Amino acid sequence: MTKWVATLLALAWLAADTAAAQAPSYPSKAITIIVPAAPGGVSDSMARAVAQRLGEAWGQQVIVENRGGANHQIGAAQVAKAAPDGHMLMLGAETIFVINPSLYSKLPYDAEKGFAPITGLVRANQALLAHPSLPANNVAELIALAKRKPGEISYATSGIGSAPHVNMALLESMAGVKLVPVHYRGAAPALNDVIAGHVQLLSVAVSSALQPARGGLVKMLAIGSKERLPQLPDVPTVAESGLPGFEAITWFGLFTTGGTPPEIIGKINAQVARIFADPAFRERFITPYMYEMMVTPPGEFAQFITVEKARWGKVLRDANLKID
Repeated sequence: MTKWVATLLALAWLAADTAAAQAPSYPSKAITIIVPAAPGGVSDSMARAVAQRLGEAWGQQVIVENRGGANHQIGAAQVAKAAPDGHMLMLGAETIFVINPSLYSKLPYDAEKGFAPITGLVRANQALLAHPSLPANNVAELIALAKRKPGEISYATSGIGSAPHVNMALLESMAGVKLVPVHYRGAAPALNDVIAGHVQLLSVAVSSALQPARGGLVKMLAIGSKERLPQLPDVPTVAESGLPGFEAITWFGLFTTGGTPPEIIGKINAQVARIFADPAFRERFITPYMYEMMVTPPGEFAQFITVEKARWGKVLRDANLKID
């Protein structure tokens, strides 16, 4: 066990004991975790893994419900309007809090007051993929090609405002190039059309990119992590191969309704920290997918969201992305 994990586990137990003393009646009934996306994705699988462990720890049923649609707005609105007692949670991505507020002129929820951040969970690094026919084998060559052919190279997204969309918009902004987005209803059809050669580029989670890349169906030009991944030491980062400072990740966290008592939030946070400190949990749900853990105290997670909102707001403004 690493020193970091041992420290995390010790802090988790201490926080759990404190929170349990302050919130002895929680949970008093079944808990629902809303996933504001379709089944089968990172948020869905992570929610089910966490739900099982929470149910075992607390002796209460923990139900996962998928409420996808409208770029995560439907599920998010349901959680924002729930009773502030911690019995309805949400496993949500950055879209809800840092993308949608800048992308849409009106939302069915208040991204700041409607939710109480509990903890971050994982970061999923994104891979930059290209169809084999694209005459670029790294990021520097891609940027040079895009500057020679402005508006001629296309990239797939899983919808307007999705992570594959905004990450590529960030690349365009930082590289000073113009690409053409092609929007799909999910990452799977977007990846399929890149494989088929109908679209040339895609930013997608590394775990989704591995199989087609290893099969030669696509080229993995680079990864959007800060440093090379230990599991893929031969694949460079975007930052080191042509675009210094670039980072493309999707992060996921756990939230509940705004106004929920701090002692309840603290109890949930501490139990989640315990779950993620368990080597068996990490071996099954973290390591195989090359996720990075980001379990933190609620206040630290809230500050992280504030910084992310400012960063992505600038990206969306620079890319002139707006939906009325």
